[in-house]
Amino acid sequence: MCSEVAAELDPPLVNDIHPGAQTDGKPEALLGEQGWTPASYRQSALHVFSLAHSAAPRQKPIIICCHEGLAAPMTANNSFRFRWYSRGDINGFFALAIDNIALLVGMSGILIGVFHMPSGIVMGRMVPGTAVGVLLGDLLYTWLAFRLAHREGRQDVCAMPLGIDTPSLFALCFGVVGPAYVASGNAERAWAVGMAVLVIMGLAKLAAAFCGETIRRALPRAALLGALGAVAVALIMFFPFTRLIAEPVGGFVSLGVVLITLIGGRRLPFNFPAVIGAVLLGYAAYRIAMAFGYRPPPLTATTMATAAVPPWPTLAFLDGLTLAWQFIPLAIPVALATVIGGIDNAESAAVAGDRYETRSILLVEAVATLVAGLCGGVIQNTPYIGHPAYKDMGCRAGYTLATGLFIGLGAASGWLGTLIGFLPESIVVPVLVFVGLEMAGQSLRATDARHSTAWGLALIPALAKLVAIQLAAVMGGAGIAAAQLPEETRRSLLALTMLGNGFIVTSMLWMSWLIWVIDGRLGRAALTAVIAAGLTLCGLIHSPFADGRLFFPWAAEPSVLGLAGGYLLLAGLCILFPFAGRRDRASVRQA
Repeated sequence: MCSEVAAELDPPLVNDIHPGAQTDGKPEALLGEQGWTPASYRQSALHVFSLAHSAAPRQKPIIICCHEGLAAPMTANNSFRFRWYSRGDINGFFALAIDNIALLVGMSGILIGVFHMPSGIVMGRMVPGTAVGVLLGDLLYTWLAFRLAHREGRQDVCAMPLGIDTPSLFALCFGVVGPAYVASGNAERAWAVGMAVLVIMGLAKLAAAFCGETIRRALPRAALLGALGAVAVALIMFFPFTRLIAEPVGGFVSLGVVLITLIGGRRLPFNFPAVIGAVLLGYAAYRIAMAFGYRPPPLTATTMATAAVPPWPTLAFLDGLTLAWQFIPLAIPVALATVIGGIDNAESAAVAGDRYETRSILLVEAVATLVAGLCGGVIQNTPYIGHPAYKDMGCRAGYTLATGLFIGLGAASGWLGTLIGFLPESIVVPVLVFVGLEMAGQSLRATDARHSTAWGLALIPALAKLVAIQLAAVMGGAGIAAAQLPEETRRSLLALTMLGNGFIVTSMLWMSWLIWVIDGRLGRAALTAVIAAGLTLCGLIHSPFADGRLFFPWAAEPSVLGLAGGYLLLAGLCILFPFAGRRDRASVRQA
């Protein structure tokens, strides 16, 4: 008889049951109705799938059982040789490598072009150190693919893709390294602060790897993804579009190819890799236009010093620890987001047929981030969303091996810096636009229709951070200090600063609060408001200082005390409303 699973599972999850179990019925028909294929599940004799309709997440899961005939237990085979590369790995390599190059271009463009940091330390120290994480992480994920293939005797195992984390690139450049440089005027000190923050993030991820599932279940999934979706719209896509508008010839050609192929589903002739095709066509349009008199903006990287320092481990991060703690409100939520994302990615890979241990996936990304910080990196690494897409390309383990070596060794030797300086930003940032669109789309798709209103609330703090960044750049360029502004303008600037500081946490809390309200869980909504008040009183969110520094509650500014009081009043309302009257169901919008 079919075994029973007494657990509420978030869709779609896969659980292995012991190989000795038996089932009856005709599971093949059920598998066919849901779009599953028996070939995807060869890891044990019995599997249970939980499938729930997205509009009714509280319904009892549908249980589908597969008998022993669908999947024979795999045994160790010492003579098995994993064919770790295929033609699909070529497409996978170009996609993953260009993605990482685009992010390194974006990082250098922000730090050098926006904050005017010296190109030598950005390209010679930060880029090679950050690339070490890609090298180590992709090599370890390649090894995990070999281990899984040998354990199950399968040739179709696809390695988990890993690279530079896009949200943290923008969050850490605009929220940590750049502000640290503006505050100190010392590039070495800002680099040390960035390293220290990354080391702290790596340690936090190591700890979270052992309790990742518990952390995930403590947060509404829609709130976490909603915060990342807000970052995608307000930061990840906004700044690339400023580069595209500034240089539209090559940029729009590259953007068009990326969106038509990766979003529209069209293929280039001869099945040419879409990402590398977008870069080549964009660059060709850029050069042809220049031959006819087109004068694009000067390349940000033309004066970059490309002589890289080998990224050996260093204790230079200790010099930045003192200042690093004030950036914890920004850094820890970003690190936690990659942990949650790693759990989701491991489950996504399992559905595609490759069941990696979740803890192994999380430990690899944590170790890669920690080592990158120790070697001079300032941006964390993460397993990328899209393992099923790479598997559909026919990728195995060759593409992660090639990407790790290309990015890691290329950055350490300096020639990757030369490549970054040679390419206009406009032709590589369309990949970031695609990533931002996918993140925003995933956030919306994962949000229940009843909770869609809360998504807009999550966007507000991210937009405030965007405006604050742009305003600070304008004021800094014009030499205007906040003290020179009229009093009313200073009050508006203070409100903007408080709204933007700790924006990722604020977005998650605000969206969580409204989700609890919509679901009628006013007790949880009250608790969320109390937590927000506590975080406000120490500056973890809504810090009134431009650098976002923390403080003790008894040293809080009057504006902070007032805002914390507002959150407590909000919590009181949530507690009192159940006694004021019944819930008006007609006022709740249904899908």
